[in-house]
Amino acid sequence: MLFIFAFTPRLCSAQATAHAQTTHILDTIYANETKNVALFFPEPIRQGITGSDNFVFTYNREKEQYFGLLQAKPGKESNLLVVNRNGSIFSYIVRYKKQLSKLNYFIPESNSIGNEKPTVTDSILAESSEEQVDNRTYHYQKFCSYLLNRKQRIGRIKKRNEGIVLSVENIVFDKEELYFVIQIENNSTLDYDLNFLNLSIETRQKGKKKSLQRLYQEPIHKHSLPLKIAESETVRFVYVLPKFSLSNDRRAILELNEKDGERNIEMKLSHKYINNPN
Repeated sequence: MLFIFAFTPRLCSAQATAHAQTTHILDTIYANETKNVALFFPEPIRQGITGSDNFVFTYNREKEQYFGLLQAKPGKESNLLVVNRNGSIFSYIVRYKKQLSKLNYFIPESNSIGNEKPTVTDSILAESSEEQVDNRTYHYQKFCSYLLNRKQRIGRIKKRNEGIVLSVENIVFDKEELYFVIQIENNSTLDYDLNFLNLSIETRQKGKKKSLQRLYQEPIHKHSLPLKIAESETVRFVYVLPKFSLSNDRRAILELNEKDGERNIEMKLSHKYINNPN
């Protein structure tokens, strides 16, 4: 096991960019057995491995967090490899030291030696790629996939029409965006061709003549949105929108429209769900 761990950084470095391999000199982090040395990363930690069992790096494996704790017993120096949620790789030499002068390390993204899957920052990949995806879109894709694999619900928000079931499973706030995890079930015997799925904000106008005004909200990103839902099929996808909140006299409206059909659904989302996302 020690042999495998010791060579892990070299295997991962082979996937990083050539520039990162040749210009990054590994920094050294000192630890001992009496104090916790905290390492704070720019993105949540997905994996952390030490090359020797006299070094222990602990982090939350159930709920991704931005920091991990390092401790050490007397022995030979080793290495620490950390992979963040966005695929960024960090590698350090770790040594035992009886007296520590530094207990907290705030690690910037610039210290990354590369990425598990090189992005458009690699000039060779950028030239050969048919479609260049910027870092923000890459984050949307990764986080949307994470949400689809996560079994979390914000409530029972569901509406039906002739065998078609529209559900909002989850609403999640991250950075500056709201993520709507949506599900469509086709329990009918006919395929469902999707014309559009729009989200609008509806405002109730005050006064003697009460009226409703709707303002369409353009998604920043749509993840896994289908064009067709086959009979007996269930699909799940994510809409990403700029964060917003609603007052008591406003609500969100989700409109599902069938192409060349009438199995349409209009779902009302209370301001309570929008203002209290997961």
